[in-house]
Amino acid sequence: MPKQVDYESRRRRIAEAVCLLADEHGPEGVTMRDVATRAEVSLGAVQRCFRNKEEMLLFAVDHVGERITERVRARLSSSPAQSAASALGHAATEIALLRKQHRAEARVWLAFVAQAAVSEPLAAKLRISYTALQALLARLITEASENGPADDDAATLDPQREARALLALADGLTSHVLIGHLTAEEAEDALHVHLVRLWEGLPTSRPGKAV
Repeated sequence: MPKQVDYESRRRRIAEAVCLLADEHGPEGVTMRDVATRAEVSLGAVQRCFRNKEEMLLFAVDHVGERITERVRARLSSSPAQSAASALGHAATEIALLRKQHRAEARVWLAFVAQAAVSEPLAAKLRISYTALQALLARLITEASENGPADDDAATLDPQREARALLALADGLTSHVLIGHLTAEEAEDALHVHLVRLWEGLPTSRPGKAV
């Protein structure tokens, strides 16, 4: 058991090194030798964890996706009494990686997305992450609509369609903030406006502005 724990810890350490290098040089500029140096382990240790660079990058994508998902879940569990609509606003803000301390993570995520355009294995990994995030948003939308007052518009609300739209908006805002087209505050306001419009038919369930 101790060996297994050390092995998983080493893989995560290597994934962090991959992310740092991908942020500096892009995924295509990452080499196993450079990762070993940055992770302060031997090249052999990296090769024992990952058979090749592609496998290492795929694990790093999973690592970033899981980190984002866990942060969303932690944000939701930290305030169990909040409405589902407010929780949805917080979740969308976390997914958009708008906070300054998540800026490097946002750059890495977008670098992986760009690389995925020419790498089907990488694209497949990203689809899994996006599917999980969309499912989480759809669940929150369903809960918020069920807790709101009875309304014809609410009855026809399609949680999956709305979740797709919200995920696409959050994802797009990430790049707009990174290139300086929008400030983080302006991006948060765009999310807030979208959510308020979503819940116009549910006045008691309107989300508070994400903070």
